[in-house]
This record gives sequence, structure tokens and C-alpha cells, in this order.
Amino acid sequence: MFAGKLFAALPRGSLFATALVGTSGFAAVAFKKSVRTMSAEEAREVISPKEFRALKLVEILPVNHDTKRFRFSTGDDHTPLNMTVASCLVTKATIDGKDIIRPYTPASQEDVKGHFDLVIKVYKDGNMSRHVHSMKVGETLLFKGPFPKIEIKENMTKHIGMVAGGTGLTPMLQVIQHLLANKNDQTKMTLIFANRSEDDIILRKELDAMAVANPDRLKIFYMVDKAQSKDWKYGQGYINKETITSQFPPPGTDNMVFVCGPPPFMKAISGDKAEDKTQGELSGILKDLGYTKEQVFKF
Repeated sequence: MFAGKLFAALPRGSLFATALVGTSGFAAVAFKKSVRTMSAEEAREVISPKEFRALKLVEILPVNHDTKRFRFSTGDDHTPLNMTVASCLVTKATIDGKDIIRPYTPASQEDVKGHFDLVIKVYKDGNMSRHVHSMKVGETLLFKGPFPKIEIKENMTKHIGMVAGGTGLTPMLQVIQHLLANKNDQTKMTLIFANRSEDDIILRKELDAMAVANPDRLKIFYMVDKAQSKDWKYGQGYINKETITSQFPPPGTDNMVFVCGPPPFMKAISGDKAEDKTQGELSGILKDLGYTKEQVFKF
């Protein structure tokens, strides 16, 4: 009941890729070019859902061995992106003569002025991720959006369980930051965050800091294939039914589960989206545990 229609502003027939960092399994396509005159209101926008606009890369910060934080200027130190949560931006680049399009969820809070950050993991077969990782400060990237995914309302539910795999973290991070910043909101959140190894856990310091500062509202449980440290206190192996039942409250009308990760991850946890990128049918572990389609949202 909470799941909003995805990417309603996109041209009909457009396909997609995934978020932070390419995890929702969308396909890359080119948008039809059009020439039109911007209104005065549109001209004041940093970016627009109606056309691509070039924004300058102003800083690159390492996150881990294959992930970096890319900071893009809005061109105005007094203007935020004014994104609703949860939303994504769409990037576009011409690579080997083809227009490649990928959506990314900013890792910075929606009300930050003057810039926004994308945290991007480079993939060997990821055209856009390799392109962005090759960029130098001062170069520009085309952006379009924002495009709403699901409307996050104050106290919309008692508990949100989040299941993220690797680069599927950023939509969850956007929601977490947004709700924790609202002192009137009492929603409790639990994030199960799966990665190959401890070294692959992106933004762990930031996540741990938020959990420590908000112990009554945010709980984080990490999963890795095999722990490296002897004092590892979280899970190992694949997420299974026991992982979810030990961390989340039982299915009910007063809680929801958000899921984001690569296609095999989505298939195991909730089932992937439909071919037209609507939510599709619920399957996988969450269905087996008794969750309904209305209680689960797939990013």
C-alpha cells in the first residue's frame, strides 16, 4: 500500500539500470533527443526530470578498494537538489559510441546545499561505473531527475526491515538518513547488509556511527561470506530465513521490508521486479516467511 509508482516521469518504453551503483538490474538505453525552451522555473532547477544537464565533478574520495565517493557541484552553494525520499537520479554518458544510462541514489542527504555525492563501486563489466571511475575533477556528467521510487512519510509504519546486498545500500541509506533527521518520527529500522568480505562493506563507519547515535531506532546486522577478523560478531554465509526472523519482527500490517541488491540476491530474498520494472510478484525467502506483496518494496 505504500509502494509508489516508479519513475512515472520517464518516457514511455524506457528501460533502466540499478541504484548506487547498479544493483536493480535495469537495462541501459538511450532517450530520444528533443529540443525545447526551458521555462523560468525549470532554469532555476539544478537538474530536471525533463532533460539531461551537465554537472561538474569537484571531488573524489576513496571509500574502499573498489569504491569511491564522487562529489558533484550543483553550481549554486545555496540550492539543494530538493529530492523527495526515496528518489534516484539518472546519469548518461556516451561510451564507445552508445548512450549509456544508469540510475544512482545519492549518498548525501537530500537537503545538502551546493553538492551531492554518489558512492560508486567499479565493476569489470559496468560501463557507467568504469566511466565515472575514469573521470577527473573538473569534468562533467549528465544528470536527469529526480525520479521518485516510494514516498517515505513520517511514522508511516512502526518498523522498516532493510535487506541490502553490496551496492544496494544507497536507497536504504537515503531512507535511514531521512527518517533519523526527523525528530518527530519514531520508525524503527533494522538493516541486514550483505557483502563478500569485511573489506567490501561500504560506508561502515557512517552506518555504525548512526546506529550508535540512535540505538533505539537503528540496528545494523552485517553478513559476509566468510569473516576475516576473529572478533566478528555478525553473520556469515548467505542470508536465510533464520537471518531475517532473528533480526526483523514477524510479518504484519505495521511493518515493511525494503530490498535492494543484484539480480541473484533479489531473486533469493523477494523475487526480482517484473520485466516492465513494476514491483512484480513476491517470492523467495520473504514470501516463504509469510510476508505479503504489500509489505515488501523492491528498489
